Amino acid sequence: MNYIMSFIIGGLICVVGQILIDKTKLNNAHILVSFVVSGVILSYLGIYEKVVEIGYSGATIPLVGFGNTLAKGAVEEAAKSGLIGALTGGIKKTSAGVGAAILFGYIVAMVFKPKMK
Repeated sequence: MNYIMSFIIGGLICVVGQILIDKTKLNNAHILVSFVVSGVILSYLGIYEKVVEIGYSGATIPLVGFGNTLAKGAVEEAAKSGLIGALTGGIKKTSAGVGAAILFGYIVAMVFKPKMK
C-alpha cells in the first residue's frame, strides 16, 4: 500500500507541475522555485507533514519535499542556535541530497556525450 500511495501523491505533484507548464506562461525555473516555496509554506502551515504521512517517498522526493526539508532544518537549528541556526539549518538538512545530485550529474555528464541539434 505504501508504494501505491507514494505513486499517487508523487503523480499528483507531477500533474500539478504539468498543468502549470501547459496552462501558464511560467518558465520551468519559475515553476521549480514555486514548488520549493510551496513546500516551505505548507510545512509552516503543518499541512505537508500530513501529506508525507500519507504519501511517504512520493511526497518527500519531489521539490515540494525539498522545501519542506529546508523549512524543518531551519526551524530545528533556529531552536538550537538562534539566527545563525535558522540560516544554516536548511543547508545542513539538505546537504546530502544536493551533494548526491551534483556528483551523479557530473558522472552522467562524463559518461554521455551531448548531441548538438
